[in-house]
Amino acid sequence: MKYALCVEYDGRPYCGWQKLSHVPSVQQEVETALSKIANHSIEVVCAGRTDSGVHGIGQVIHFESDALRTEKAWLLGGNSNLPMSISFQWIKMVSDDFHARFSALDRRYRYIILNQKIRPSLLHQRVTWFRPLLNEKIMQQAANYLIGERDFSSFRAAGCQASHAKREIKEITIQRKGDYIYIDICANAFLYHMVRNIVGSLFDVGMGIKPPEWFTELLQIKDRTKAGITASAYGLYFVSVSYPEKYQLPKKSKRPEFLV
Repeated sequence: MKYALCVEYDGRPYCGWQKLSHVPSVQQEVETALSKIANHSIEVVCAGRTDSGVHGIGQVIHFESDALRTEKAWLLGGNSNLPMSISFQWIKMVSDDFHARFSALDRRYRYIILNQKIRPSLLHQRVTWFRPLLNEKIMQQAANYLIGERDFSSFRAAGCQASHAKREIKEITIQRKGDYIYIDICANAFLYHMVRNIVGSLFDVGMGIKPPEWFTELLQIKDRTKAGITASAYGLYFVSVSYPEKYQLPKKSKRPEFLV
């Protein structure tokens, strides 16, 4: 039997999603919890791996097991074996053709910036603190150049293992609410550090160092060294994944209004 499962996690204690032998990971904690419920070893596949410090709200995974357990037993039993920084949100039995990564239509991320002069305490490593004043309106103008299928080589980290840099950004919106700036981005898939590199370049536009049209130049030159910094991981949230209707998976809000 194959199951789809939604995972929420605080990325701060972990090296990222992917399991590594020498450091704690979200994947290792999830597989350990599920293996205890199944009474056999469980391996999971995720919709999109996240880096160290990146948080997850709607990460979707799949796994297989012949253990006779109800969905409630998987959900509640799994949560009882997980650390407080990780929780299962829902689980559903799916058909054999479902794949958490390859069946996905798109993925959504949210980047949260606290744009004020004083550093935060309660939101430390839950948002990115940026002291200089940012103009979110001209940041939106720059971001609009990224919509569509593009070669994102200028926003691709050196360690990226993808076979090519073409991705399709379906939507990117930037809005301010008080001292908080929210960057919501939806794409069919993402390159390694792509969102964080886009945000780092948007900082230069928001401060007036570069004009919005600079983004067209970055797309054309396809050179990571010409773009902005890699923004901090702590402001980044993996929000949700969408799948074909035939799988009938539960849906979470596309743009959750949260401050975590």
